[in-house]
Formats: sequence, C-alpha cells, structure tokens
Amino acid sequence: MGQGGEPRRPQPRDGELGAAVARAQDGDETAFAVAYRIVQPGLLGYLRGLVGEDAEDVASDAWLEIARDLGRFRGDGAGFRGWTATIARHRALDHLRRQRVRPRAAQLEQDALELPGRHSTHDQALESLSTARALELVRALPRDQAEAVLLRVVVGLDGPAAARVLGKRPGAVRTAAYRGLRRLARQLGAQAPGGDSAEGVTDGDPPTLGESR
Repeated sequence: MGQGGEPRRPQPRDGELGAAVARAQDGDETAFAVAYRIVQPGLLGYLRGLVGEDAEDVASDAWLEIARDLGRFRGDGAGFRGWTATIARHRALDHLRRQRVRPRAAQLEQDALELPGRHSTHDQALESLSTARALELVRALPRDQAEAVLLRVVVGLDGPAAARVLGKRPGAVRTAAYRGLRRLARQLGAQAPGGDSAEGVTDGDPPTLGESR
C-alpha cells in the first residue's frame, strides 16, 4: 500500500510462492518446504509482535493447520500469505486467551523488518531501524495501527488482504496502517540529529500493542 491506499506491488517471490503452493497441493513435499521458507520469516515476525517469545510454538501450531488444510486453499502466492497470516493470528489469539493476556509487541527479527519492495516514504521509514528501535516505536502505536503495520510491513500484505486477516473493512485497515507509518516517520524525523524529542503517546490515545495487560 502506498500513500492514498493504492494497492501494494506484488512481492518479488509471490510468483514462486504461488507455484510452490500449487505443487505442494499435488503432494510435492519439497515444494511445501519452499513455501515454508518463503512465508515463515514474515509470519514469525508478525507472531513475535503478538505473543513475544512464544512465537515459535504458535507458528508450529499454525503450520500444522496450514499443512492439514492446504488442499482447501484457493488463490495465488499473495493470497497464500494472507491465508497463512489469518491462521497464525487465530492461533495467536487462542494462545493469548489461554494466558488471559492482550497482544503485545516483542522482539522482531531484523530480517522480517525488511520491506518487500519500494513503497511510500512512510513505509521506507522503517528500513533503517535497528530491531530494538523498531520494537520501541511499534509498541508505542495504538493497537489497531500496530497490528496493521505488522501485517503491512512484516508480512507484506496489501490493504484488502490485511483487512481479511483482521476481519475489518479494507479502508479502516489502510487508514490504520497509514497513520501508524506516518507516526513512525514523524518520530524518526524528530529523533534525527537536530530534531526535537520524539512525541509520546498521550493519556488520551487508544491502548497500545505494548500494553500486555
């Protein structure tokens, strides 16, 4: 998604992913491994943003369901990213319900923060962040913005796909992602040499993803 909500350009490996999924649905285990290697980094980064250090376990549960239901999937490589993100999110929410905690931000893998292509200035604002700095900024966002940014930047979904994952209208998710990225860009600009101190989240702001309880 670029500025104004235009569709995101396809990721470079979406074609390869779609072909691998099609072969995997025909029983090709090597192709399934290819699909796993393409999708797993972003999926794991997204789950780290939701469940923290339990992301590996939740991802394993998600992949068991993905493998079980693979024959029911219909779509291309980009669609597969969204489908797997939906499954992973459901497993994460189940995990959080069992623990009776709210989604939280946690360590994000640096490679998961690499953008899938050239996007808006706001998207590119994350490219130079260290893992710790990215965590600090993302967890300060309102929860709807934080999860939209994670799906957009870490998983690489466009607005409609992210909306399907979250069960919201595409316009609402695009707006949340845009506002989140704009806020991150402002904070980066404010903290650059010669800039003012970063703006904080005020008492009147919605709960942030970093508030685990």
